[in-house]
Amino acid sequence: MGIEQKVAIITGASQGIGAALVKGYRDRNYRVVATARSIKPSADDGILTVAGDIADPETAKRVVSQAVARFGRVDTLVNNAGIFLAKPFTQYTAEDYATVMGINVAGFFRITQLAIAEMEKQGSGHVVQITTSLVDQANSNVPSVLASLSKGGLNAATKSLAIEYAKRGIRVNAVAPGIIKSPMHPVETHAQLGALHPVGHMGEMADIVDAVLYLEQAGFVTGEILHVDGGQSAGH
Repeated sequence: MGIEQKVAIITGASQGIGAALVKGYRDRNYRVVATARSIKPSADDGILTVAGDIADPETAKRVVSQAVARFGRVDTLVNNAGIFLAKPFTQYTAEDYATVMGINVAGFFRITQLAIAEMEKQGSGHVVQITTSLVDQANSNVPSVLASLSKGGLNAATKSLAIEYAKRGIRVNAVAPGIIKSPMHPVETHAQLGALHPVGHMGEMADIVDAVLYLEQAGFVTGEILHVDGGQSAGH
């Protein structure tokens, strides 16, 4: 591999938006390190898969160390792995809290630290978080305090990291989706979920991939929370 060929790490990469992101980056000729709890090996020699739970600190270590060993560098990290539990606030359990914070916050924290340390060595890099529009537009039909607590923290961390690393060649952004058609939403729910958006329909996985790839090449954009939510963040 030529040293100029860039390398992206994508978490939560086994299905849905994560799998679509892997394809999107490969189409841009990136080498990709794809990680998820149950991801399978790839026949594409430009894709390295690393199975593991992102909430486990050892997974983050293995992903970044194997990325460097196989491809020699880390240029991009897409923190896509996440869990969403919509429940009335008083019904959340201690286990719910630990699970959501372990994946959405601790998982982000560990792998981002390690990835940025590699980016600093080359004086360039890009980190993108996938968060949620619910952080900015709470909805009584979708009670989701743990999503807002965890993903809202990622939005804040995105801006903080963007400023901390602005002069070191490392950009940090986030994409805040509305409800996206993916395997987690049965087809029979699409009409009801689509009605939660001002435009009247759900988003497609390609909408999120396009947003992330826009941020990837937008060299003058950092600290941005890009809403891809069918108008939800504008109001109702």
